[in-house]
Amino acid sequence: MELSKSSAKVLRAFLDDLDKEQYGFGLMRSTRVKSGSLYPILERFERLRWIEGYGESIDEDAKGRPRRRLYRLTALGEREARKAVAEFYRDVGRAPVWVPGIEKA
Repeated sequence: MELSKSSAKVLRAFLDDLDKEQYGFGLMRSTRVKSGSLYPILERFERLRWIEGYGESIDEDAKGRPRRRLYRLTALGEREARKAVAEFYRDVGRAPVWVPGIEKA
């Protein structure tokens, strides 16, 4: 699968912490992908079954905020994301040594 830069950033956020549940605003902050791009990316990954989305189970009054939609990488998603992200970086060429974090992809 060919990834856009934004899609690669979103997948990297999931791969960087496999056990972490992600949510839209948190992903926007960590990836700097705007909502107009982020939510279609999340929908596409859900359709592909790379991620699963579900409603947060909280008491909104106690937390003082509305429920979030949480997303988690599936086992299929982890395998495919690793391949897709590695291919993305391979396609753009070898990263300079001063670019941090690329060697993990």
